[in-house]
Amino acid sequence: MAILVSIFCIGMYVKNKKPDVGLAENLSVIKTTERIEHGKYLANNVAACLACHSQRDNSVYAAPLLKESLGQGGEKFGREDGFPGEIFAKNITPFSLGSWTDGEILRAITTGVSKDGSALFPLMPYLNYGKIDKEDIMDIIAYLRTLPSVKSDVPTRDLDFPVNFLLNTMPAKAHLTVKPDTNNSVAHGEYLVKIASCMTCHSKEEKGNLVAGTEYGGGREFNQPNGIARSANLTPDMETGIGSWDKVHFISRFKLYTDPGFKPVKLNAEDINTPMPWLMFTNMKDKDLGAIYDYLRTVKPISNKVVKFQKKSIVKL
Repeated sequence: MAILVSIFCIGMYVKNKKPDVGLAENLSVIKTTERIEHGKYLANNVAACLACHSQRDNSVYAAPLLKESLGQGGEKFGREDGFPGEIFAKNITPFSLGSWTDGEILRAITTGVSKDGSALFPLMPYLNYGKIDKEDIMDIIAYLRTLPSVKSDVPTRDLDFPVNFLLNTMPAKAHLTVKPDTNNSVAHGEYLVKIASCMTCHSKEEKGNLVAGTEYGGGREFNQPNGIARSANLTPDMETGIGSWDKVHFISRFKLYTDPGFKPVKLNAEDINTPMPWLMFTNMKDKDLGAIYDYLRTVKPISNKVVKFQKKSIVKL
């Protein structure tokens, strides 16, 4: 009986007292042209915020954004995708954020706590964003304030037990840093991969947790209607990673989609799309891509041959 009472008390504490990251800062971001432009670059081409917070054309390779839906949210991440319930990307246009203070947006991005004090699902990588430069977050906020207001009422999430309780323990206080000098290429690259959450997608995961020892080694599975897509091995392993790539090759792989001769690839009904937002990262600056390459050359090589696409088996009766 005592054990049941203890479990109940712990459960009520988690439900009612967590998350506890402090009050939103009294903050007013001055929306200079420089802030807005840099925020636009970060939100679209590094953090790729709009990849989740917009609607996308999944019939085309790399699922380009539908321009009229920019920031409207509503993208569903459901049980069929391996998530513990149904989660929907929030509307981040002024239609939704117009009543939020800049401090509340800052707190949400860097700690995972919403305007009303509730916990955000860590599909939005706030644990990463809580470790970057406050100036960069404020630039993103300045840019979000300029988005056209798109009316879109996003469905309420529906999480499975016990995640619906444990979610309250996931937000954490921010430990913001000062970004490194861009001339320190390795440190700058490490900072950028944190913003882009490269490790999150390019490592194996079990039950929502990164598997220690698989960092950047690829193999994370993304369920698709026609099968499974897996992330690539980004470590400098010579056989299964990018060890044989030089910097020019690495950058050019991203720049394929800005080539004047590039044409969007229409997928066939049975094809598997890539979860990699190539069409957003393609506009990242060459210097930034080069810095990411330089940093990835320093991570531990992992031998992991990834089968990037695996179609569903068709059972013939």
